[in-house]
Amino acid sequence: MAVTKEKKAQLIKKFGKNEKDSGATEVQIAILTEEINELTEHLKVHIHDYHSKRGLLKKVGKRRSLLDYLKAKDVVSYRKLIEELNIRK
Repeated sequence: MAVTKEKKAQLIKKFGKNEKDSGATEVQIAILTEEINELTEHLKVHIHDYHSKRGLLKKVGKRRSLLDYLKAKDVVSYRKLIEELNIRK
């Protein structure tokens, strides 16, 4: 399942500078994290859904790249974000 518009709007409002700031690195990471969590739950039930598993791995790779970028750009924001999203590193 995709992230709903309402959930996306909440994440943008929480992590963005304003309610239309969907391009910020923190917002993108938060949305990807939500999608990853939903796909993980889906794959616990549907073990042989290999197409979704591939999509999950692509999302994890994209989030990793964005996290590396954020860490290089702003370490304080990076640490705050991984703590708030409960991402282990």
